[in-house]
Amino acid sequence: MVRAFLIHSLRGRPGEDAELLFCRVFAAGGAADAPHPKEKERLRTVARQVETACRLQLSLSGKRPSEHLQQPLPEEAASLQETPFGVFRLPAGNPFSEDKTVLWLGLQCLAFALVCDPDENLMLAEGTLRLLGNALLEHLKLLSTGSNVLLKADRTEAVLEKFLPHGQLLFLNDQFVVGLERELSVHLGK
Repeated sequence: MVRAFLIHSLRGRPGEDAELLFCRVFAAGGAADAPHPKEKERLRTVARQVETACRLQLSLSGKRPSEHLQQPLPEEAASLQETPFGVFRLPAGNPFSEDKTVLWLGLQCLAFALVCDPDENLMLAEGTLRLLGNALLEHLKLLSTGSNVLLKADRTEAVLEKFLPHGQLLFLNDQFVVGLERELSVHLGK
């Protein structure tokens, strides 16, 4: 089960804390909750680790993280296949009392992350994370070039409800995804 989904900024300078732009915590019973202050601090810890992993991956690939992270968001969803992606384990202790697996996707100045139980299907979780990135990309509005982004929370919630209902990963084929996207468009009044 997915325990949390978050969107946070990736800052261009080391030492700056990532800003949580959106986070949703999924409870064991499948309900989605607004995170409590203690839970938000845990998610900030995850965001810092995602940012560190993204910087490391960019550095190892020969790219300068500061330049990459300050680029505007891609306009085409197809470019998501080329974005930094990673997986890491969080051992029991800090920030969670149980082991967790974090999958992340870096989109220039933003990162999307799923916090999953350690026994979750990672291939399915990666596919879902990329679908969420594609679906949410059109609902993000840049305030300026760089890392200032405005999220439309109601649209983000609707996308999550379709592609990650109650924190459950769905086995999706192309036709099912098209159907979900069509339902989402109708729901959002496009």
